[in-house]
Amino acid sequence: MVTTDTTRVTNGSNGTAADPGYAERKNRGRLQEIAAGKWFPPVVDHQLEREEPVLTVKNFCLWYGKAQALFDVSMKVPKSKVTALIGPSGCGKSTLLRSVNRLNDLVDSVRISGEMNLYEDSIYAKGVDVIELRKRMGMVAQKPNPFPMSIYENVIYPLRIDGVRDRRILDEVCETSLRGAALWDEAKDRLHQSALGLSGGQQQRLCVARAIASEPEMLLMDEPCSALDPIATGKIEDLIDQLRGEYTILIVTHNMQQAARVSDYTAFMYLGQLVEYGATASLFKKPQLKETEDYISGRFG
Repeated sequence: MVTTDTTRVTNGSNGTAADPGYAERKNRGRLQEIAAGKWFPPVVDHQLEREEPVLTVKNFCLWYGKAQALFDVSMKVPKSKVTALIGPSGCGKSTLLRSVNRLNDLVDSVRISGEMNLYEDSIYAKGVDVIELRKRMGMVAQKPNPFPMSIYENVIYPLRIDGVRDRRILDEVCETSLRGAALWDEAKDRLHQSALGLSGGQQQRLCVARAIASEPEMLLMDEPCSALDPIATGKIEDLIDQLRGEYTILIVTHNMQQAARVSDYTAFMYLGQLVEYGATASLFKKPQLKETEDYISGRFG
């Protein structure tokens, strides 16, 4: 069970001439400083201030036991936009994503500090119904995970959980969701066949259909194309583009080209810190930090 730590932890000093380690550290790059335990405020594009946020994260920290995985992360995820989280393996992207719908609650010894709000509602407030919270966020995992049941029952599963029994409503939601996931034409004649008979790319689009069936306020995607071939990946990317504007999407990806293609905003993370966050076009063409440019250009990571 996750626990909340009310003590905010900030790593390292501010770096002044009076600091004994300052002379040694001043010639090191930002990422070396982060690796050495120093915390930096992220560089954030002013364009984000003009966006209406769906998700607001403020000074969010997370620990697995004694190991800290996220350090004072503060960011706003804008409504009806696609926001990509990028960074090397182990930088905290998936941990941050899983914190949004509290999947990290399932990990023993997890504790957090800071704030995370979905609109005006605190995600980690005492008494929050986690099941209801997760209904407000559709989740698409790294690997396709259809349930061992029919295509139809997979899609309408969220409604079954809510007790919906009206066949007309279920049929309508099934078709609408499959159309929304660009799968209707391929699945309409086999709705009552096992979902496990679909290809990997079709299964992932089915998972998207299941995620949007309950009309969530956000879609969370954790490397949704990592297990797919290039053709299936292209279809998922096309789907994300189609869903843009209708849903707020937060996606984790290791693929720089994919982030550039599908997202409106991109957040670069490193060792649990948010380093730079801005409009994707600007961040990829002319990032404000050399460290971001080095990562995007493949000089490390």
